[in-house]
Amino acid sequence: MFAAERRQLILEMVRANGAVSLRELARVVQTSEVTVRRDVRALEAEGLLDRRHGGAVLPGGFTRESGFPQKSHLATAEKTAIADLAAGFVEEGEAIVVGAGTTTQELARRLARVPGLTVVTNSLLVAQALAHANRVEVVMTGGTLRGSNYALVGSGAEQSLQGLRVSRAFLSGSGLTAERGLSTSNMLSASVDRALVQAAGEVVVLADHTKLGSDTMFQTVPTDVITRLVTDEPPAHDDRAATELQALADQGVQIAVAGGAGAGHGAGQQGLDSAGERRGPRRDVPLPGQRRSHAPGGGGGAPQLRPATPLSEAQGGRVADLAPRRR
Repeated sequence: MFAAERRQLILEMVRANGAVSLRELARVVQTSEVTVRRDVRALEAEGLLDRRHGGAVLPGGFTRESGFPQKSHLATAEKTAIADLAAGFVEEGEAIVVGAGTTTQELARRLARVPGLTVVTNSLLVAQALAHANRVEVVMTGGTLRGSNYALVGSGAEQSLQGLRVSRAFLSGSGLTAERGLSTSNMLSASVDRALVQAAGEVVVLADHTKLGSDTMFQTVPTDVITRLVTDEPPAHDDRAATELQALADQGVQIAVAGGAGAGHGAGQQGLDSAGERRGPRRDVPLPGQRRSHAPGGGGGAPQLRPATPLSEAQGGRVADLAPRRR
């Protein structure tokens, strides 16, 4: 493929999806990330796109939201590894909320094996993934269907969450920065996500490395409310993503990294021993300090909840060896 053809295809992908990682671009145009990075730099010089943390986005500072068909084909390996690790934080008999998104859909597929679990969600895709799980109870919010991401939004969804109390919220979004926290491109989706957060004692954000440093219009979860971030290993050359992770750790967010690290870090997978039996949880790097507890929302009538699983006891993956820098 000639450079002009390659760059035209790159531009078409970014216009269709809003944001695309260098890894994904290299896979589609069948060349190296080094070559793709050079192409992206040339397209940025022409004002046709912006470079952003290991990828490319539409020009103008804020990324726009892609539709579900586009999202479902982006960073699929990373989302799988993140979901594998995040599922290890959920205990038998817990009550949790799971927001809308392709990464949370992957998480839901793994939660189908957790007995006694109660999942509250506004996502049709999450509910569908759990529909045939005999030991999982699914509670859906009300609201108006937003077809682009198969989620229920609006006042009906928000009102149905009033008085709810669960142990954890698992959320995704369009962008994540240390300065603003998690954000999304749609006002109605952001409002429902905030209501989900209000119902939870802990907030776990699932975001692959392409979302690190991306900033979208509507803030959903401020950084100081995020308990944990489950992400994948950024590419070695992506210094900006690593800087963003360090900045999040400096603000007290617990960082769990899945996939992309090879066998040395478990690659976000639960291992099997020689007999084919699942190994017990591995002991991860201790955190630099405990996150202060957030307990927004309230209301009675909630189920009795189990204590939150310490991050060091979660299965698979690893906890990034990030400690807050000395001021």
